[in-house]
Amino acid sequence: MKILKYLKPYWYFALLAPLSMILEVSMDLLQPTLMSDIIDNGILGSGTAQDNLIYVLKTGVMMLIFSLIGCVGGIASSAFGSAAAQKMGNDLRKDAFYRVMHMSFQQTDKFTSGSLITRLTNDITAIQEFVAMSLRMFVRTGMQFLGGIAVILTLNVNFGIVLAISLPIQLIAAAVIMKKAAPLFTQVQTRLDKVNSVVGENVSGARVVKAFTREEYEIGRFDKANTDLMTKNLKVQKLLAALNPLLMIIMNASVIAVIFIGGLLTEAKSMMVGDVMAAVTYITQILMSVMMVGMMFQQVSRAMASMKRVQEVLDTVPEIRNPEKTICGDKTGCVEFKNVSFSYPGFSEKPVLSNISLRAEKGDMIAVLGATGCGKTTLVNLIPRFYDVTNGEVLVDGENVRNYELSVLRERIGIVPQKSELFSGTVAENIRWGCETATNEEVKAAAVIAQADEFIQGFNNGYDTLISEKGTSLSGGQKQRMAIARAIIKKPEILIFDDSTSALDLSTEARLHKALRKNLKGVTVIMIAQRIASVMRADRIAVLEKGEICAFGTHDDLMKTSEVYRDIYYSQLKEGEGVNNDG
Repeated sequence: MKILKYLKPYWYFALLAPLSMILEVSMDLLQPTLMSDIIDNGILGSGTAQDNLIYVLKTGVMMLIFSLIGCVGGIASSAFGSAAAQKMGNDLRKDAFYRVMHMSFQQTDKFTSGSLITRLTNDITAIQEFVAMSLRMFVRTGMQFLGGIAVILTLNVNFGIVLAISLPIQLIAAAVIMKKAAPLFTQVQTRLDKVNSVVGENVSGARVVKAFTREEYEIGRFDKANTDLMTKNLKVQKLLAALNPLLMIIMNASVIAVIFIGGLLTEAKSMMVGDVMAAVTYITQILMSVMMVGMMFQQVSRAMASMKRVQEVLDTVPEIRNPEKTICGDKTGCVEFKNVSFSYPGFSEKPVLSNISLRAEKGDMIAVLGATGCGKTTLVNLIPRFYDVTNGEVLVDGENVRNYELSVLRERIGIVPQKSELFSGTVAENIRWGCETATNEEVKAAAVIAQADEFIQGFNNGYDTLISEKGTSLSGGQKQRMAIARAIIKKPEILIFDDSTSALDLSTEARLHKALRKNLKGVTVIMIAQRIASVMRADRIAVLEKGEICAFGTHDDLMKTSEVYRDIYYSQLKEGEGVNNDG
């Protein structure tokens, strides 16, 4: 229930909603009494026909006025309740999204993207609906229940016998069914997570699915997740469906009992006919309020499950945090690994990296080469603190990266990831994502260095061309070059290429290296690659094998001293094959 603190800033709406509902229910509770007066003193009155008609009309007008007042109260209550719920949900969703944005990669993977989407959308919507309902309906049902009991007992205490029998039966029936239904709501949300995950994977990976003609398999996978969701939902609804008919039977039996008792009292001249009709209305209101509580419990159970899931997000403390005391450090672009070891927590006890020591001076182009899974990407992810080292130190400009404020550290680093992530918008907007204040000339200059200007100019609208979500309208090489331009326009001190030229042909890659050398003097470049032709131009090359650096030096040095490097070279480049080593 800690989530309800988000309602505190909007306490005035939260207060006005139940107050307005009190007005509506008060008017509703007056109606049966007025109707009783019409019957006893108007229709069955002892006066003349004209006097009786005037009394009926006068009381009827009062009933209409009270109904209109109650209608105004109901509308106001709905408006205030919705305002409180929507504003609270807006704040809650922003805080939850902020928390997600500050999670480490490991924490995001723990929740899964599908689950996070469900929590920030469906779960928060369920909480909003619960708040809007509770501000109105809890007051309504409570007043109808207590007010109805008070009034019906003033009519005749014998009606208390009916309540004493029917109420416990209704409450026990509702409690038993709801106890069984409550845990199922959490299971429903978990299955919804799975549906969202399958949909997200297939939307983002549509090209792969089609390329491997796996449409039928993925349709089957979605069908299974969707069927699981439907099955669990049906189980909940079947339980709840049994509740309403059961409560209705109890209510109708109670009404019959009230009519029977009222008939006996009327026959004995100890009660008026109008009072019996009023008693029937009040007993109906009392028992209907219990039914409403049963229906509301469905919303409450779902909301409780959703609150718990959203609270898990809000309670997640970012593993990568700013230090208490931060430093700036000299802006030299120097990167150093000192005896660095790293293991993914909870994944494997075996370290991914072991005793890595490596130094890149300002303006150096350092390449890291190795087989798939040897830890290359993990190594560069330690520089911007996407993960923290298990042992050792990572230094930027001579300072441990743990001592930097995260925003300051990451502002100095430009990263071109393995998977080029683009966003819906124009070409220029995607490049300018690296520096929102960049001019059109700076955007074009970055694209020229990244070897992207030529194909961008070929678009109908040039840099104003709209690209689809995730850049699905572009080729792999085009996306990589736009991602490179986005990193370049940031003007970083350290530029990291995480196997991000794999989709470029050798001649384009050679031109890119030449442009980087010419235009980014003084920028430290760290290049991850599996293709040896991509690293031969580097100042020095680190060969990574099984998480350890087994060789480090220039291409020529490694050809002489490293058997691993020679094996990679000869396996990729046939003897005598020419390599464009321009730049």
